[in-house]
Amino acid sequence: MPNTPAAPTPNNFQMTPLAQGFISHFGEMGSRWGFNRTVGQVYALLFVSEQPLHADEIAEHLAFSRSNVSIGLKELQGWGLIRQTRLPGDRREYFSSLGDVWQIFKVVAAERRRREVAPTLTVLRESLMAPADEPGDRYAQQRMREMYELVDLANTWFEEMQHLSPESLAQLMKMGAKVQKLLSTKDRLLGGKAKSS
Repeated sequence: MPNTPAAPTPNNFQMTPLAQGFISHFGEMGSRWGFNRTVGQVYALLFVSEQPLHADEIAEHLAFSRSNVSIGLKELQGWGLIRQTRLPGDRREYFSSLGDVWQIFKVVAAERRRREVAPTLTVLRESLMAPADEPGDRYAQQRMREMYELVDLANTWFEEMQHLSPESLAQLMKMGAKVQKLLSTKDRLLGGKAKSS
C-alpha cells in the first residue's frame, strides 16, 4: 500500500458577528498602530482563527482581492507578526498569527520603535550637533535637547523591557499602577501638610 500524505486539516472558521466586529475594529485601529486597514483586518482574521489560513481563504472571508491579501501578508511578514507553514498534502502556503499576545506586543512595539523612534532620535541628534547661528537657534536646540533626552530615556527603557519575560512584564505593569497610587497618596498627604504649616 503506497504511503500517501495526510490530507490537510480543513479550516472550519466561521465569520461570526463577534469575529466580524473584532476584525472591523482592528482594521480601523491599524492606521493608528502603523499599518493600513487591509493589513489590520488580515491580521485580525489570522489572530481569531484557530487554524492557519491560506490566502484564498483570507480573501474569501474578508471579501478582499487576492492581490490585496498577498500585499497584506507580505507586510505582516515584514513586521514578523505571522508564521508561514505548509500542510501535508497541500502545496499552498498557510498563515497564522503569533500565539503569545506578549510576543505580539513586543514585535509591534519593536517595529514601531525602529520605524518611528530611531529616525526621530537621528534627526534630533543631528539638529543638536548643528551650529546655532541664527537668532532663536539656541532656544530651539534647548527644546530639542529636552525632547531628545526624554525620547532617548524612553527608548533605553523600552530596550531593557524587551529582555523581560512576559510574566515579569505583567508584574512590572501591575507594580506601576501601585506605584502611581502610592505617589498620588504621597502628593495628597504632603500637599495637605504644606497647607497646614
